[in-house]
Formats: sequence, C-alpha cells, structure tokens
Amino acid sequence: MYSKLRDQMKTKRHYPALKTLEHLEHTYLPQVSHYRFCKVMVDNIPKLREEIKDVSMSDLKDFLESIRKHSDKIGETAMKQAQQQRNLDNIVLQHPRIGSKRKLKKDAYIIFDTELESTSPKSEQDSGILDVEDDDDDEEVPGAQDLVDFSPVYRCLHIYSVLGARETFENYYRKQRRKQARLVLQPPSNMHETLDGYRKYFNQIVGFFVVEDHILHTTQGLVNRAYIDELWEMALSKTIAALRTHSSYCSDPNLVLDLKNLIVLFADTLQVYGFPVNQLFDMLLEIRDQYSETLLKKWAGIFRNILDSDNYSPIPVTSEDMYKKVVGQFPFQDIELEKQPFPKKFPFSEFVPKVYNQIKEFIYACLKFSEDLHLSSTEVDDMIRKSTNLLLTRTLSNSLQNVIKRKNIGLTELVQIIINTTHLEKSCKYLEEFITNITNVLPETVHTTKLYGTTTFKDARHAAEEEIYTNLNQKIDQFLQLADYDWMTGDLGSRASDYLVDLIAFLRSTFAVFTHLPGKVAQTACMSACKHLATSLMQLLLEAEVRQLTLGALQQFNLDVRECEQFARSGPVPGFQEDTLQLAFIDLRQLLDLFIQWDWSTYLADYGQPNCKYLRVNPVTALTLLEKISREMKDTSRKNNMFAQFRKNERDKQKLIDTVAKQLRGLISSHHS
Repeated sequence: MYSKLRDQMKTKRHYPALKTLEHLEHTYLPQVSHYRFCKVMVDNIPKLREEIKDVSMSDLKDFLESIRKHSDKIGETAMKQAQQQRNLDNIVLQHPRIGSKRKLKKDAYIIFDTELESTSPKSEQDSGILDVEDDDDDEEVPGAQDLVDFSPVYRCLHIYSVLGARETFENYYRKQRRKQARLVLQPPSNMHETLDGYRKYFNQIVGFFVVEDHILHTTQGLVNRAYIDELWEMALSKTIAALRTHSSYCSDPNLVLDLKNLIVLFADTLQVYGFPVNQLFDMLLEIRDQYSETLLKKWAGIFRNILDSDNYSPIPVTSEDMYKKVVGQFPFQDIELEKQPFPKKFPFSEFVPKVYNQIKEFIYACLKFSEDLHLSSTEVDDMIRKSTNLLLTRTLSNSLQNVIKRKNIGLTELVQIIINTTHLEKSCKYLEEFITNITNVLPETVHTTKLYGTTTFKDARHAAEEEIYTNLNQKIDQFLQLADYDWMTGDLGSRASDYLVDLIAFLRSTFAVFTHLPGKVAQTACMSACKHLATSLMQLLLEAEVRQLTLGALQQFNLDVRECEQFARSGPVPGFQEDTLQLAFIDLRQLLDLFIQWDWSTYLADYGQPNCKYLRVNPVTALTLLEKISREMKDTSRKNNMFAQFRKNERDKQKLIDTVAKQLRGLISSHHS
C-alpha cells in the first residue's frame, strides 16, 4: 500500500494518493503498528500529506498563471461564438424556416465541459490551457472547453477540503483573481490607436469573467454571486472610464463605428452569462454624440472640397443619358427644360447634386451607429434628424458662408450660389421623405424633429444677396476713384465722363447675368447699386476738399447724371414700375435743375409745400453748393477787375447769391428751431 502511495505521488496523481494515504493511515497501519518499519511510515504520513498539499497548490498557481496569460484567447472564443449566434439569429429572423431545420453543431454558450474526470490523462498532466489551432470556419469556432482544463482547480479544492483547509484555499483563490482582474482592467496607454487595441482589452475582460462564471457554476462556493457581482461592478466602472478617455482621442468616424460594434459584441457576450450591461449601452449613447462630432468634422472637409472644386456654372448636358444621370442624383423636374433640345443646361451647378448626395451619405452613416443599440425606431429617427440638423445648420452653413465671404469671389459665383441654394431648399422635403423611409417613423408623429434645411439655405442665400450688394458697391467705388472732374472749368462738355460710361457698361453686363436670379433679388441689387451711385456722386459734389466750382463744371456733372438716368430708364432689370429706378437719382436731379436753371424764386417760394418742384433739395445741401459757386465767382471777380461792365454783372450776381444764401440760412435755422 505504501509502495502504491509512492507511485501515485511520483506520477502526480495527488487525489488518488490522498485516498491511499487515508486507507494506509486509518485501516492498514493500525494493524501492524508494533513493527518498527511501520513507525517510520507513520512518521512520514504528515510529510506526505503536506507534500500533496504543496504540489496541489503549485498546480493551482500554474493554472492561474496560464489563465491570466490566455484570458484574451478565452475571451476571443466567447466573443466569436456570440457573433456566430447573432449571425444565426439574424438569418432566422430573415428566413424563419431555417431555424427549425438547422441545428448548430454545439451550443454557442456552453463554453466549458463540466464533467471533467479528475483522473483523466488530460487533467492529470495539464495545468489549465490546451493548445488549439485557430479555425476560421464559423461553425468550427472552438469552445472554451477546448481551451481550458479546470481540473487543477477542482483537485486543489477537493484536496484542501479533505485536509480541512477549504477556507484558506477560497481566500487565496479570490485574492489572486482580484489581483488579476485589476491587471486585466488596466488598458494599455495606446489602446485608442487601433481597433485591435480595444479588441484585446475586451477579450481579456470577457475571458476573465467567462472563467469566473464557470467556476461559480461548477464548484460549490469557491466563488459566490456576491463576489462575482462585486468584481463586475468594479470592471464596469473601470471599463467605462477607460472607454470614455480613450474614445475621446479618436477623430476617425470609421474607427468610432467599429469600436461601437465591438462594444455591442462585448456587451452581448457578457449579457449571455448573466452580467448586467445596461451601463455599457448608456455609455454608447455618449459615444454616439462623439461619433456625430467626428462625422461633422469629416463632412466639413467633404463640403469644403465640393465647394472649392465647383466651377459655379450651370451643368451642361448633351444627351438623354447625361440628363437622366443628373436627375437621378438630385430631385429636379422642369417641364420646359425637358422639352428643350440638346445641348441644354440645368440652372444649378454641380455642387447641388453633390451636396444633396453627401447629406444622404451622412444620414446613412448616422443610421449605422444606431444599429444593435436596442433603440426604438422613434429614437433612431430623432437621433438621425438631430445630427442632420447639426450638419445643415452648422457644418454646411459654415462651409457656404466661408465661400460667400471669400475675398476673390465674383458676382457670377454669388449669383450661382443663390440659384443653387434655392434648389437645395426645395429638395429639403425629399430629405424628410428619405429619413422617413429608412426609419419608418412618419413626420406627423408627435415630437418628430423637423429638418432645418430650409433655414440654412435661406440664410446662405440672404448672405450671398448681401454680398452681391456689397460687391456691386465696391465695384462702383472702384470706378468712382477714376473720376477726375475739373471743378474750375469754364468749358461746357458735350458727353458724359469716360469713367461713368465704363461704369454704366459694367452695370449693364452685370445685370444681364442676373436673369436667372429670383426677381426681387435682381431688382434689389439694381436699386441698391443705383442708390449707392447717386449717393457717391452727391458726396463727390459736396466734399469739403472742393472749395470752389463753376457752373460749367456743374453742367459736365449734369451730363453724367443724365447718363445714369438714361441707364435707369432703359430697364436693366425687368419688374420695375415706370420710373421707379430713376427715383434713385431724384435728389441729384432736383439739385442740379435748381442751380442750372437758377430757379431760386420757385424754390424759396414753394419750400415746405408737399408738391413743390424741389421737394428733395435740402437747404443745407443747396447752401453748401451755393457757397462753392460764390467763392469761385469772387475769385474770378478779383482777377477780372479791369472790365467795369463785367464787374457790375458779377456784383449783381454776387448780391443775388448773398441774398439767396441769407434766405437759405433763415430756412435752416427756422427748421432747427
């Protein structure tokens, strides 16, 4: 019996050796205890028992070390099986009959074989992990029972129980596994750089808890539910904190999307083992906001490239196929355009269909993130609409505003932007329908968020309109800088100044481009340009640096104003009623008529009457101009004092000017009082 015991010890069959030891100690040795060799055996028994205990503990330590090293392999196996089951569930959902006809070769979630024989060759020789080749075939994913041999744990637990030291064993096992849990939950510093970093982290955590769950269900009390729950709470808080930190570094929406799919698989895998994972799904909603931000940054670049590369010219089409291709990309219908022969042009440039399709691509990208998050269709719809609104009101709006505010943008481009945004605004209802079709939530549903696309495109259009008005005024100012009036000339000119003729020609060609603009925009631009021109001409006439001017110079200035009035009468933009556009120059016209006709008696007599001839002439303006003429006449009088008759005429005229000036000052003071 003693020889059998030594053989069992030698071959590491510790549990049978313990049984033999008990038989030897309690059954056989007492019968021959008076022999001296038996006394030697009796003295060795405690040493042998301690040796069995130590060797058994050594096997357990080897097992724990192997489990720690191979946690990621165990977790990878469990997650592969979870993925396999999910794929099968999806197939069954799509084809219900398959579920009844097809059976998996093995239950995806019976990970471990609980009926391991403690005396089997495998359990006798292994410390925990078996070498299994990776198999890419989905149906042949090895179960973790193919990877892990738990017999060292069972043997050691049994031996310690027999030896009355179970509590010591339990405390040691739990303490070691807690240490391992903390190591597993510590993410590598560069985890956020690749998806594999996250995958390895998740595999290790899943592997750890799959092992603990198996121990819970196959041993009586080595670990209990309270211990598992405590570990899981710690794991959840540390995992969520790590994911929050590392995911915040990620700027690639594709990586964020892959990470989300990995987290869902991680959560689904652990949920199968009974671990609560709601907090993980709550955290995914936080990552969703971050995903949305990374998408917006990506699409800001996409929109910028589209707008920068656009030629801002209507799309030309030379065949039916080309026409259908554009109409297939963007919802546009125009019966008149359809009737026209080829070649013909769409009113909008290429950025319209490109931007429209990129908005749809963005919506698809948002939808991808919502998959498998166990959200209702209403929640998905709301999420997509809110993200799309951010895309429209922030990202696209900023991109359009940046183009509109560019220094080198021309009037032609601005006109095309107005036309483009008008068509994009009309397409918003189709985007609403597009979202409704993919979420199956009707827009009439309570709390459904409306798209703000119309607002975005209206704002962009208004900005472009304002920029057109500003741009036109700047061009007018550039022409006016070329004005070179000789305010002291005595010659009467016969035609308008060259700079003004060029300016009018520029305005005519510019307004010819405005034919495709909405009527009111073209009319406002034209009226704004004429008013700015009239105001600028008035400032030229009244500027303080011009101290003197002759009536001859005023005649030349009058020719220029007549040229402006002729332009206004010609109807450069359709839609104005009669002389509406000419009214922009009415202040100049009445002021010039008053001085050229020298009609002061009428002006002074009728001043203040609602229907007076010179209603638009301000006495301050009239006085300023009169003083300039007065200074010039006095200066001329001093130079020509040798001609007595000429001097008398000048004196009479000067006296009249002084009288008029006095009366004008009286009007000004009475008006102020």
